[in-house]
Amino acid sequence: MSDKVYNVLFLCTHNSARSLMAEAILNNPAVSRNRFKAYSAGSQPSGKPNAFALEHIQRVGLPVAGVRSKDWDEFAKPGAPRMDFVFTVCDNAANEVCPVWPGQPMTAHWGLPDPAAVAGSDEQKRRAFADTFRHLANRINLFTSLPLHKLDKLSLQKDLDDIGRTPSEARHG
Repeated sequence: MSDKVYNVLFLCTHNSARSLMAEAILNNPAVSRNRFKAYSAGSQPSGKPNAFALEHIQRVGLPVAGVRSKDWDEFAKPGAPRMDFVFTVCDNAANEVCPVWPGQPMTAHWGLPDPAAVAGSDEQKRRAFADTFRHLANRINLFTSLPLHKLDKLSLQKDLDDIGRTPSEARHG
């Protein structure tokens, strides 16, 4: 078993909900098992986390201290953590021209509908955030269970892409 800690960057346009939730999930020691360090960023960060995202992260018992909306340029600068994996979690970010990440990390698209776009009561919005969180957690658990040190690059890329196509796509309405 490798002692390597893999750096993972989750991207979403505004870095206010999905990417922040993914970062919180993967940074949970019960999930990461000290094998992963997660970060998140956006191409057009909103500047503040979505209140429903923060509420849900706290509701499931994960810390929100230090959770902030940030520009993806932070991770393309000299001295930034070198990423091993970069996952887009929204369709907009997947279609944007990303910075060149040092080290050419493995990338995959794990798009989910934006829970912040759900109209309705606060309870309907909370349900959308809970659904999105659950789908992200499922994908991240699949990812962390991969035998990364045993897979060749092509097999690993296929597995990462397959995780993004899991049948449990979130549908809000």
